[in-house]
Amino acid sequence: MPSKTAPKRKTELNGDAADTHDAKKPKLENATSDPLREPHPFSAEAEENGIVLRKYYPQEMSNARAQSYKDGEIPRPIERLTAALEETHAARKKLKVKDAVVMWFKMDLRTTDNRALWEASEKAREAGVPLICIYVVSPQDFEAHLTAPVRVDFTMRTLRILKEDLAALDIPLYVETVEKRKEIPDRIVEFMNEWGASHLFANMEYEVDELRREAKMVKMFADHGLAMEVFHDTCVVSPGALTTGSGKQYAVYTPWYRSWVAHVHANPELLDTFDPPSKNPPDARDKVAALFDRDIPDVPENKRLSEEDAKRFHALWPAGEHEAVSRLDRFCEEKIGQYNERRNFPAQAATSSISAHLAAGTLSARTAIRTARDKNKTKKLDAGNEGIKTWISEVAWRDFYKHVLVNWPYICMNKPFKPEYSNIEWSYNASHFTAWCEGRTGFPMVDAAMRQIRSIGYMHNRCRMVVASFLAKDLLIDWRMGERFFMEHLIDGDFASNNGGWGFSASVGVDPQPYFRIFNPLLQSEKFDPSGDYIRKWIPELTNVTGKAIHDPYGRGAAAQAKKAGYPEPIVDHKESRNRALSAYKVGIGRDKA
Repeated sequence: MPSKTAPKRKTELNGDAADTHDAKKPKLENATSDPLREPHPFSAEAEENGIVLRKYYPQEMSNARAQSYKDGEIPRPIERLTAALEETHAARKKLKVKDAVVMWFKMDLRTTDNRALWEASEKAREAGVPLICIYVVSPQDFEAHLTAPVRVDFTMRTLRILKEDLAALDIPLYVETVEKRKEIPDRIVEFMNEWGASHLFANMEYEVDELRREAKMVKMFADHGLAMEVFHDTCVVSPGALTTGSGKQYAVYTPWYRSWVAHVHANPELLDTFDPPSKNPPDARDKVAALFDRDIPDVPENKRLSEEDAKRFHALWPAGEHEAVSRLDRFCEEKIGQYNERRNFPAQAATSSISAHLAAGTLSARTAIRTARDKNKTKKLDAGNEGIKTWISEVAWRDFYKHVLVNWPYICMNKPFKPEYSNIEWSYNASHFTAWCEGRTGFPMVDAAMRQIRSIGYMHNRCRMVVASFLAKDLLIDWRMGERFFMEHLIDGDFASNNGGWGFSASVGVDPQPYFRIFNPLLQSEKFDPSGDYIRKWIPELTNVTGKAIHDPYGRGAAAQAKKAGYPEPIVDHKESRNRALSAYKVGIGRDKA
């Protein structure tokens, strides 16, 4: 670490110990008199099957504890952060800027339309001091959050571009690897002291770990005579701003979206974008010269791609905000008008392909929606061109799922939105799960999608729903195993959106399809890949299968051809699997009532 001052000072985190898990402490089942601390009866299975990472987290909570979160009896992490900001408001307000202001980048890797970066720049400009930017590489966070190697690689490539963009403004971006995630707050305070910085700016992340960490950091900074300023930025409409007539958070998308649109129409400034940061003072390069000289660290060893994979992914997914804006502009110029008619057909390449940039924060949701709106003949988000209207409503799902995450935080703790669905007895059939992962289930649409994700780190949204429903209902395998697989392979892996999608398809989340509505993979294939082009692209064994047999080679006269090419027979019968799923769901959700 380039140091301006030699002394280093350790700091302590303050906070509720119940919010963290220490592996050295007795396990929950051996040390609790609180019934809300009892694990779920099926928690051992979840742990055995890799759903709960006990290295970082406690056992799966009971349904009663999830219900207590749902009923507001346990403080939500966002409430702890809000309280910390309120408690320290006076101290932060009167604190004078010292030698520098620091911006902490996280999942907001862009210079344009970045609220915390703009606020930090304004603070530094008004005080006439340098703005310093930092990013912390946390191998343990990557592991705990199941971050895909392809996404980590994308992040590190983006940081190199961001560093160049900021350097053009004489602003340094310093990137450091901190091996143990619990040491990140101390290391940032240490860095602030080394460079005489008094104020830290950051955008809010809504996952439980991050909200809890920031709540403690806000207090810790105040205790050390520093200020941490945290801003809403990820969502167009901040979580908590929209409520039903009874004052509750929406759990169904359609009424939520009507409220979201009305709120944006009533507050059009929500789509105003933030300018890039101002250039640092002329003497900044001399004052913080050492920070410009450090290279971006290598990708952590636990998340490195092979040379072959890296070459392929780099060609498929150019990084950085310039590429993000370019993709968005091309989509809005060439494809958005037909989006409503073509979006569900994976062979047509009719989507925007900006999800990786929204997840990494190289593009803001504000910019995306404003750009699309400005291509319309009206400023109304729910009027005009059908393609534009539909695309904006799809981007809004990202806001919706983050609002859900904030209000029902237990979904970030391996629990379904509907706690009673934890009682379903899953099969945990290892051979079936392997077949699903490898794209060898004998159901062409499913297999094509799974091979797509393994090859390019991405899967079309329609296919995500098909394969998720197939895993949870046709195979009766715990949906959380699929949720994890997606996070470990997707370049656009975003917890809230991924969890929301799996909750919908497995019928355990907000606004789900009812559990008795089960996707038929054959019908989905015939409807959304009628010519079989998508299937043939990803399943070379079926390249020469013609006609409707492409959707079901073993049931439509192409069995010998498929078998010779090495394509497997279906591993389950859909009708039988459907009946099994209906029975298992019915028994499971009725268990707490028995």
